[in-house]
Amino acid sequence: MLMTHVDHSALLTLFDRELREEARPDGPGVRVERTGDVVRQVGGPQGWNGVLWAALGEAAADAAIAGQIAHFTGLGLDFEWKLYGHDRPADLGQRLRAAGFRPEPEETLMIGEIATLSLDAEPPEGVRIVPVTDPRGVDLVADVHEKAFGADSAWLRDQLLTRLSADPDTVVAVVAMAGDEPVSAARMELVPGTRFAGLWGGGTVAAWRGRGIYRALVAHRAHHAAARGYHYLQVDASSQSRPILERLGFTPLTTTTPYVYTA
Repeated sequence: MLMTHVDHSALLTLFDRELREEARPDGPGVRVERTGDVVRQVGGPQGWNGVLWAALGEAAADAAIAGQIAHFTGLGLDFEWKLYGHDRPADLGQRLRAAGFRPEPEETLMIGEIATLSLDAEPPEGVRIVPVTDPRGVDLVADVHEKAFGADSAWLRDQLLTRLSADPDTVVAVVAMAGDEPVSAARMELVPGTRFAGLWGGGTVAAWRGRGIYRALVAHRAHHAAARGYHYLQVDASSQSRPILERLGFTPLTTTTPYVYTA
């Protein structure tokens, strides 16, 4: 079902079903497990570990939370409970905090129907968008990540190298180059069997922000997704990227907050 006139409720239901309830592993060696009313991913020490979906009543919520803590800590893994604003019970965030989870900054789930987005954005003069296909390109993406977000990028380097080697049809990575300098980078995860592609990691080094590079990287990835038959783009948008995405035609649907548990 392609929704040309956006029905927010129907689109959110489709997102929940295809990307959360029926989640697929996001890389080689990764498991998606369904236990009771919880769907979780176990990615191991180098991957993403966490709860993707839970259909919980008030009476069962605390026991389900305790069960996930026991499972992941038993494996020696930190993990994340990815909570969305419409998840139930309504006080699930409070229950997670009471159980020892730490909330990270809230973001906005935004979805764009590719056919209706404004995708004519080009990079500024002197900047070119280069596909990432080898370890050297991955190093450039990791370098941008560290400079743009001030965070360690070892996990990103490992994950991207693994995906490009073992499952290249499910990931697109690009870097924006100003001469020989990497100034922005981003990736897109293509989820087989769904209508969704996810935009991740869009970051620009401070000196190059405000020049339209982020918009150009969104447009570049959207064209790739459309060429491969995907209908929608999904983004967990920060407060900085949300206004840009809205101008491109993305729709905010709900909030998303990572609740992190340290083993």
